[in-house]
Amino acid sequence: MRVDLEDLRFSRGSFTLRGSGTFEEGVHLVSGPVGSGKSTLALLLAELLRPASGAVRRHNVASALLLLQFPEHQITCPTVAEEVRSWGLSPEDVLARADLPARAGDDPFHLSRGELRRLTLACAVMQNPDLLMLDEPFSSLDCTAKREACRMIEEREEGITIIFSHERAVLPRVNAVWEMEDGVLTARGSVPDAIPSWRHAPPYLAYALREGARPENIRLSDAREALCRIRG
Repeated sequence: MRVDLEDLRFSRGSFTLRGSGTFEEGVHLVSGPVGSGKSTLALLLAELLRPASGAVRRHNVASALLLLQFPEHQITCPTVAEEVRSWGLSPEDVLARADLPARAGDDPFHLSRGELRRLTLACAVMQNPDLLMLDEPFSSLDCTAKREACRMIEEREEGITIIFSHERAVLPRVNAVWEMEDGVLTARGSVPDAIPSWRHAPPYLAYALREGARPENIRLSDAREALCRIRG
């Protein structure tokens, strides 16, 4: 199972996006500042935009899902329970996972944006597509909810998960890091080898590297463990 980007090129106005590479099974983080082209790349990978040249080719991918940055854009039903059922899932299971057990009969638009984010993320992860693309999945979440979102993502044992995010505080364990800057996609490679060349690495990783530590992954806990190892 993999997704190949073959000399991808997309233009809109003065903005041009370019990239090549292969997304294999595992969790991939595409990082970069706001406006760098991450969401555009997500739409191209989801085949909701067509490139001007090049191609996105899926291999052995039977199902794909893009979770949009703004969760309200994906709501289609008048109650939370019906919304969950529209995903083909059990409301009881999803609402327990999203920490919304008493909200089944509510209008989804009566939820806060953070609650709505938790709901749609739980639906997306529990639907378990072969290719799961998450555009800014940590937006509107507090630190506790971000950590729970990370746990949900880490529990996906199969398939390809691609996270598009400028988050630099709470991140999940990943297999590979990519960067988007000024419309250019760069593959930094597999973790942990990719960490030293990651230009938009979180401050805690940059600090650990300056101290001579070598974190095994990109979470804050990985940086702390690496620092503890060198300090005895």
